[in-house]
Amino acid sequence: MANLVDDLGQEMLYLPGTASLVQDIDKRVMVVLRDGRTLIGFLRSLDQFANLLLTQTIERIHVRDMYGDIDRGVFLVRGENVLLCGETDFQKPGFEKLKQVSQEEILKIQAEELKEKEERQKLLKKAFQDRGMPYYSMDVADDCF
Repeated sequence: MANLVDDLGQEMLYLPGTASLVQDIDKRVMVVLRDGRTLIGFLRSLDQFANLLLTQTIERIHVRDMYGDIDRGVFLVRGENVLLCGETDFQKPGFEKLKQVSQEEILKIQAEELKEKEERQKLLKKAFQDRGMPYYSMDVADDCF
């Protein structure tokens, strides 16, 4: 990449905003969405709004020390839903600590975990109400802004 110069004539070491993603085109990236989903795929295109086009995409579901992958194919992500986007390197140490399980198994485990979480939330809400205090679940905080 050629040296870039900003408005003040100083050399820029990086591209600001979504333009910095241009260097990741045709590379494998991991995208974390606002709703908590994790997508892994090849970044093929993007625009000024950070809308991303991913190919050979998988959705990776993490539960405890396990993960499972679901094939999603071509995936268009609206920029306002992108929380984090970066190049991935699965050759680095530390990745081996996670155990890969089948798609059916990870979906079953995830459903069980969500059910347990809902039960804990109900108990917490009841405990707050018994004490005359309002209870706001952290799950709805995303809709507040």
